[in-house]
Parts: sequence; structure tokens; C-alpha cells
Amino acid sequence: MSGRPSRTSVGILIALSAAHLINDLLQSLLPAVYPMLKQALRLSFWQIGLITLSNQLTASLLQPLVGLYTDARPQPFLLAVGMGVTLGGIVLLAGAHQFAWLIVAAALVGVGSSVFHPESSRIARAASGGRHGLAQSLFQTGGNFGSSLGPLLAAFVVIPYGQGSISWFAAIALVGVIVLWRVGRWYAGSGAAVPAAHAAADHPARTLPRRDVQIALGILVVLVFSKFIYLTSLTSYYTFYLIQKFGVSVQSAQLHLFLFLGAVAAGTFLGGPIGDRVGRKVVIWISILGALPFSLLLPHVNLFWTGVLSAIVGLIMSSAFSAILVYAQELVPGRIGLIAGLFFGVAFGIGGLGAAALGWIADAAGIEFVYRLCAFLPALGLFTAWLPDVRTRPHAQPAMAAD
Repeated sequence: MSGRPSRTSVGILIALSAAHLINDLLQSLLPAVYPMLKQALRLSFWQIGLITLSNQLTASLLQPLVGLYTDARPQPFLLAVGMGVTLGGIVLLAGAHQFAWLIVAAALVGVGSSVFHPESSRIARAASGGRHGLAQSLFQTGGNFGSSLGPLLAAFVVIPYGQGSISWFAAIALVGVIVLWRVGRWYAGSGAAVPAAHAAADHPARTLPRRDVQIALGILVVLVFSKFIYLTSLTSYYTFYLIQKFGVSVQSAQLHLFLFLGAVAAGTFLGGPIGDRVGRKVVIWISILGALPFSLLLPHVNLFWTGVLSAIVGLIMSSAFSAILVYAQELVPGRIGLIAGLFFGVAFGIGGLGAAALGWIADAAGIEFVYRLCAFLPALGLFTAWLPDVRTRPHAQPAMAAD
């Protein structure tokens, strides 16, 4: 036995969600200040895409490696170290006045994220008490809410006070270091910080043939591609789209982005608990293919309906990731860190490559063409039909602990 807590440790889940909020708030500051950086440093859309690429590639390439390593050798205090790296990236971003230094700062913030996601996802599962969907949703909702705060804080803090004001957010990163150090202490003393090979008994046995598992994982990657390329088009270029098509101010565009990301946070929270009750596959079906009618309409409506439809798309599509991640972890029991790192890494990598590609397309064909093109991506949700049903034995509803 691994000694995994049998009760849902609500306090730890809330702490992880708060740390995820801080991590993703700091991550989201980068795209939120793109309009300011583009004007101040005379950057092209292609260069904007490269900044996103450097941020998300460092995260995507390192996350599976971090997950694989910590599956074998859990590191309870690695989370605090990763937040410290993010802190360094934020301080550098505040003083970067050359494109090369922006690339380095973005990469450092990505490294911090690559350390954070695999191990924090493992701790969330350890603290879930069996409520895996709820734990992942609560954990990821903190991140999405943090992402939604980034544009809001950029609009009211960074835009009025300039690039140097980004350094003020180092204090928030320091709070994150302290929270994650305390979470690490709980993890080290909980009995859950054991190698994956010893914890495999706590996972449902895999009943699918290896080839079926590989095919299912490939389909999940396609679905992640659909979700994150579309969401990247909104998080990286939505403000430019609104400014160019409707002539709104930078602050107004940031508020629209905040509303969209707030809808993403709400959808993320709903996806996990619903998946616990009705099944992950049902949630995956609805969350990706269900966004298609709204994404097709979005490029052809006025400003008001653009805001409404983008929020609807964000709400629906964001419910998928918790379900996808838990579904994948059930496919490959005993590899929680590796699967979390792989799927967070794939998500970030696809987002980074997508940002660079969409930036090139925007330079060549216009920002409005990007949204007409991306509108068809949710149709890839049809691949969900080939996912096998993954069923685990029902278990008694676990108790709630307020650690």
C-alpha cells in the first residue's frame, strides 16, 4: 500500500488551486502585455508568436521529463523551486527591452510551469480521496481563473504604469513559493510521496490491450490539438482581433479577454465533477464538438455577439481537459506524473506552435482570416467516437478532510 490519503483533503486541493492561480496568472501576463510590447518594441505578429513559442515549448518539452522523473522519485519540494524560476522570469520580463531578452524571460516562465504541472497534478490526485475529476477540476479552475486575471491586471496595472510594473507581481510569485513549500511538507508526510511502481495498486487495473491504449492516447492528442489551437487563437490574438475589427481600445479588448477567460475557468470547474458522474467520454464529446456551431458563427457577428459567443465557446471547450487528463490516467495506471506532464506538455507545445503558425498566417492573410480558419477546429471532436469506454469499479463516496 502507498499510504495514499483515503479522504478528500480539501485544504490541500484549495492550496494547489491557489498556487495554480498564481502560476497561470503570471503566465498570462505575457500574452496580456503583447499589445504594449508590440507597439513599444515594434514587433511583428511573427515575433509575438515566437515569444509564445519559447514560453510554451520550454514547458512542453520539459513537462513529460519532469513527470517521468518524479514518478520514480517524488520530489515534494520541487514545486516551490519551480515557482522560484517563474519569479525570476517575471523580474526579467519587467526589464526586457530587447526581443532576445523577451524570449529568455518567456522561456524561464515556461520552465517554472513545466515543473509545476506534473507534480502538482500528482498531489491533487493523491489528495482527491478518489474524487479524481473533482480534484483535477478544482486544481485546473485555479489556473484558468488566474489566466483570466492576467489580462484584467494588465489593463489596470501594466498598461497605465508601463512594463516595469510587471516586477510588482514578483511579490505574488513569492506567496506562491511559500504556499507550495507548505504543500510539499504535507505531501512528504502524507505517505503518498512514493514511486509510481509502489502506488500502482491504488489504480484500477488496465483491461484494454496495449494497442487500444496507444490508439486512444493518439485520439486524445488530436482532441487536445483541436482544443488548444482554437483557444490559443483567442488567448494570443483575441485583443488584436477586437482592436482591428471593431476599433475598441486596448483596455476594452483586455476586458473582453477577461470575460472569455472567466468563462474558460467556469467550464474547467464543471468538466471534472460532471465526468465523475456521467463519464469522461460524454464530457469530451460535448465539450469539443459542442463548440462547433458557436465557433462557426463567431467571425461573422458584431462586437456584442462576439463577446457572447467567445464566452460560450470558452465555457464549452474548457470542460474537456480535466476529463481528457483523468481519462488518460485511467488508461495508463500508475503513471500519474508522466501522463500529466505529457498532456500538459502537449497542450503547451501545441499552443506554442499554434501561436507561431497563427501569427505567420495573421501577417500574411490578416487576423480575421485566422478566426474564419480556426472556426472549423472543433469538428475534430468527431474522433471521440473511436475512444473506448474506460470503466472503473464504483467506490464509496469518500469523506472530506479539511487539512
